[in-house]
Amino acid sequence: MNLNKANGINLTMLCDFYELTMGNGYFADGMADRICYFDVFYRSVPDNGGYAIAAGLESIVQYIQDLHFDEEDIAYLRGRGLFSEGFLDYLRNFKFVGDVWAIPEGTPIFPMEPIITVRAPAIQAQLIETYLLLEFNHQSLIATKASRICRAAQGRAVLEFGSRRAQGIAAAVTGARAAFIGGCAGTACTVSDQIYGVPAAGTMAHSWVQMFDSEYDAFVSYCRTYPHAATLLVDTYNTLKSGVPNAIRAFNEVLKPLGITKCGIRLDSGDMAYLTQKARKMLDEAGWTECTITVSNSLDERLITDIIQQGARIDSFGVGERLITSKSAPVFGGVYKLCAVEKDDGTVIPKIKVSENIGKITNPGFKKVYRFFNRETGMAEADYICMADEVVDDSQPLMICDPQERWKKKLMENFRAEPLQVPIFKNGELVYQLPSLKEIKTRCAYQVSTLWPEVKRFDNPHQYYVDLSPKLMELKDRMLEEHGHAQI
Repeated sequence: MNLNKANGINLTMLCDFYELTMGNGYFADGMADRICYFDVFYRSVPDNGGYAIAAGLESIVQYIQDLHFDEEDIAYLRGRGLFSEGFLDYLRNFKFVGDVWAIPEGTPIFPMEPIITVRAPAIQAQLIETYLLLEFNHQSLIATKASRICRAAQGRAVLEFGSRRAQGIAAAVTGARAAFIGGCAGTACTVSDQIYGVPAAGTMAHSWVQMFDSEYDAFVSYCRTYPHAATLLVDTYNTLKSGVPNAIRAFNEVLKPLGITKCGIRLDSGDMAYLTQKARKMLDEAGWTECTITVSNSLDERLITDIIQQGARIDSFGVGERLITSKSAPVFGGVYKLCAVEKDDGTVIPKIKVSENIGKITNPGFKKVYRFFNRETGMAEADYICMADEVVDDSQPLMICDPQERWKKKLMENFRAEPLQVPIFKNGELVYQLPSLKEIKTRCAYQVSTLWPEVKRFDNPHQYYVDLSPKLMELKDRMLEEHGHAQI
């Protein structure tokens, strides 16, 4: 199901206004059909982490397939008094006819490498900038945060509980999707299950307990209504003095006669390490050894790591606001930059953006990126950005360098080179089979497993090598020199 269509919004108009003013200018200058190339990439990993997770491609595909301008859109633009009638006629018949390559969702990605590459007529390539960045930045941000949180949980299930704290409807719905890609087992967001198939789950709020004359009555009622899914919230009044004892009484009265041994309790406040240890002991002594313990309450990867190290007895986590907003690092920072234009004879002319800030200097030209895997271990060793016409011979040793600190070198031997980008659109037609969300999640788990632990640690992660080929590096140095900048 397409969330965009479900909302009844023409997202073609979700663009920065300058994309339209530039488009009108290209049309006036006879450049509407000039082919150009843009790269989507990002500059730094959120939370100072060692990697990020690519996400949002499915939404981008649906958006490109639905690109069009309605008559009411044309009327609005005419009313602004800025656009020629010729340009408005162009928009009336608008259809994307370009090519798109992208790294599949669920793949670990690193700074400065092309994640999505667009080759299209100038107006078309310019117009899609905002939406591509919106979906890529948001979903990659949440998938990356989810990956960190799920790794901190060390195999325990993590549920995404953040809808009510998300920054808008789409952020809640697609955020749950991205969190699932990053490793979450499910979500509290019902519509994300309906639209994307992210498993929705939930039990009760404190208000359920407060609605009854006693905590015990609330627990008994819930167990009778959901005997095979009875998870009781035990911290409404006092976790250890009333919550857990009343839960045990309700389990004994309702579930035990039915022969049901699987049930659960949830804590949403207090000292999680201490309370879960005590609760576990009480449950085990009462014979409820299969009763699981879930905790929630403003958790993130740091807190989860800490309470596990303190001996907490927890089976699963519900993580809300700090996941759905990526509170500690709420901006992903992906950008969309022109890297080449194409002459009428097909010659590709590289373009570069220069800056006094080295991190903002772009890599010019039409490019592709490889990932090098060690043939013996299967582990990812480095990524390699090269010109689109280059072919990597992985039967020969190859020396790679840190592109920012060229003196740092690494000899690649016995490696397998795998191109990361795959064709998505060709001449405006979709040529990519969108995988299911479960397939993306599985891909993500496997791909993250190929990263060395040093890359995945939370503090001072090892910097994964992303090198430029000598041909690309020579082009970049030459273009910098032409623009009066020193080589890097």
